[in-house]
Amino acid sequence: MAIARPPGMEFDHNWPESAECLTLDFGPFETVHRWRRMPECDEFVGARRSKHTVVAYKDAIYVFGGDNGKHMLNDLLRFDVKDKSWGRAFTTGCPPAPRYHHSSVVHENSMFVFGGYTGDIHSNSNLTNKNDLFEYKFTTGLWSEWRFFDGNVRRMPVPRSAHGAAVYDGKLWIFAGYNGNARLNDMWTFSLLGDSKSWEEVPQRGDCPPTCCNFPVAVARDSMFVFSGQSGAKITNSLFQFHFKEKYVTNLNCSWTRISTDHILRGAPPPPTRRYGHTMVAFDRHLYVFGGAADSTLPNDLHCFDLDSQLWSIIQPSPDSEVPSGRLFHAAAVIGDAMYIFGGTVDNNVRSGEMFRFQFSCYPKCTLHEDFGKLLESRQFCDVEFLVGEEEHKIPAHVGFVAARSHWLRNKVRQARDRHREMLEQTAVYDYHQMSGKQNTPLLQVRLKDAVPEAFELVLTYIYTDRIDPTKKSRDPLSNKIVLLMMDVYRLAVQFHMMRLEQLCVQYLESAVNHRNVLVALQNASDLKLDFIKEFCLKFIVKESNYNQIVMSKEFETIAQPLMVEIIRRRQVPAVRPLTEPQCDLAGTTLEQDMEAFLKGTGTEFCDITLMLDDQPIPAHKAVLAARCSYFEAMFRSFMPENNTVTIAIGEMIPSMQSFHTLLRYIYYGDVTMPPEDSLYLFSAPYFYGFTNNRLQAFCKQNLEMNVTFENVIQILEAADRIQAFDMKKHALNLVVHHFSKVARLPRIRSLSRELLIDILEALADDMSESKLCQDMSSASLCGDSV
Repeated sequence: MAIARPPGMEFDHNWPESAECLTLDFGPFETVHRWRRMPECDEFVGARRSKHTVVAYKDAIYVFGGDNGKHMLNDLLRFDVKDKSWGRAFTTGCPPAPRYHHSSVVHENSMFVFGGYTGDIHSNSNLTNKNDLFEYKFTTGLWSEWRFFDGNVRRMPVPRSAHGAAVYDGKLWIFAGYNGNARLNDMWTFSLLGDSKSWEEVPQRGDCPPTCCNFPVAVARDSMFVFSGQSGAKITNSLFQFHFKEKYVTNLNCSWTRISTDHILRGAPPPPTRRYGHTMVAFDRHLYVFGGAADSTLPNDLHCFDLDSQLWSIIQPSPDSEVPSGRLFHAAAVIGDAMYIFGGTVDNNVRSGEMFRFQFSCYPKCTLHEDFGKLLESRQFCDVEFLVGEEEHKIPAHVGFVAARSHWLRNKVRQARDRHREMLEQTAVYDYHQMSGKQNTPLLQVRLKDAVPEAFELVLTYIYTDRIDPTKKSRDPLSNKIVLLMMDVYRLAVQFHMMRLEQLCVQYLESAVNHRNVLVALQNASDLKLDFIKEFCLKFIVKESNYNQIVMSKEFETIAQPLMVEIIRRRQVPAVRPLTEPQCDLAGTTLEQDMEAFLKGTGTEFCDITLMLDDQPIPAHKAVLAARCSYFEAMFRSFMPENNTVTIAIGEMIPSMQSFHTLLRYIYYGDVTMPPEDSLYLFSAPYFYGFTNNRLQAFCKQNLEMNVTFENVIQILEAADRIQAFDMKKHALNLVVHHFSKVARLPRIRSLSRELLIDILEALADDMSESKLCQDMSSASLCGDSV
């Protein structure tokens, strides 16, 4: 694979894999996000069950305990993921008593089982919670019980079930659960290393989860994560993070954080609905939540939380998936790059013996929003300056982004450009087109007299990143200052015709308005003529549960008299025709959609750089290229190319026109869909052009591994020959030989070069020679046997 660095440049991309590390390995590959049903566990091996645990060790899944609807279980089942076969695990010693709602974790070569509920559920006798700890050694099959003493004083967590357990830093951590009378939220830890066998209660601080049970935990990035669970009236769908390392770094108690992004405006899916009996596992930078009972339903959506972007999403399964039905009290574990889910309770309280496999994707994260945001922060290569407010506060930006996101701003930029051109023509000192490529070109100026500078800065942040965090400079998202600021943002969103931002602001303000700030919000909405926000505030005030408290407050005495009268009248005679509320689902366009339209047409008039590919000019935008590619960023920072023209190559190879347009789609809006032949051309492009990570390269690799078929093998062969990718060329020739009767009838083969046709003939000859040799050896063997 041809890979080269741009001359005189060094990169530090912090890639998880370098370009050289990603190799093309051909063979059977699994489609990402595909659910597959594995062989079901036969009844003679082990009963269907729920409330059990599963753990992963090497290439096997181990299932322990649970209940089959009639009895508690304590058998240990083993599922071999390579052979896809079930069996009973070899065991010796004394296993734990039958139980369910226990916990199981793996440390080194052992499985540890703690607590749970035991007894005879059929006869309703001897039912009790436990706090015992058992170890199962995978290498010997030996069960043994651990006993704990702290000097002469026995100190242990109270017996419990439906708790959470994790292993970190050689220690077992137990959190919350149910003790038979109440839900808990205490935490205990126990060292699995050395001879010390004593429990230690962990003092907790921060935003601790409520008392809860029937919840999962997952460990990632030196933290334990807890999502939802049964908490009585306090049940939430919050995600909590427990920081293991803080205790050792600061000598303070371990702390909890509730991960909340409610104050950040972005068009992201909400968290999963509150639930219990679900599973959560960690893989790569994601947490995956499946199943559980959510408000009397059993959903089977797979939810994903990105630890980097702090965003929830719903994973769409591949079209050929066998998606498991909704269930609760199932169990999940991760082996390699796949999640395995076993058992659980499905509809009508039926226990399941099914095993399902889900194929993860481990693509590097999309950095489109982050890259554009960094360009805004750096203020490099700005070509427009907004003069905001009466004092004309100067805020620099980039034409390529503001023109892409707002028709209103695009017209303003166009008018400023026309004025600038007229000025230059009148002075006859400079030629506009000659100046446009030089670094000392004066910035275009756009005046926004009615805008508030701080609010416009937030709108700019949204333009570049599709998100706003209004609390960045203030900790209280419900303060009067933040609410008033967001009303100014809302007004600008309406003025700029940015429908999606407008609706995000409405959602934020509706959630932020409360008893403390509603009167301030009402007064401001009236002054700014924001009729919908004003109507919302009036409705909030006149509600039965709010009216007396608000009207009797001191703040009510300070509002304008017309508003005071309107509140009183509204209370007596409710409005007959309320204003139409905006749609709850987000209309408008995303950053990706706007940048796609900008690349494909709306941005043509704002192009300021020409990319030459095989003598073919391709107009583009410097700011976008510099934001996404360190190659262009360094070039434009050091010198401006002559005539604003850059010759395009990837190392020593010139890509096809089709593949380069694929590359531009990735640069502008993060698109990774492409035919396999484009993947071959672009495999080394991320390294050469200096992208933030190798996300594009990972997609190229997977595309080639999964999608090279006899229908497109001719295109792959041509691309491989052109860039001298010999491993890919050999693979393509092998495919041609094995499907020659089909490939020979493809129209594309008639346009192949003479050299490639000779290569195909030689590959056919080699294959025929090998086949004839095998036949000769078989004939010789038969003749020898007959003598």
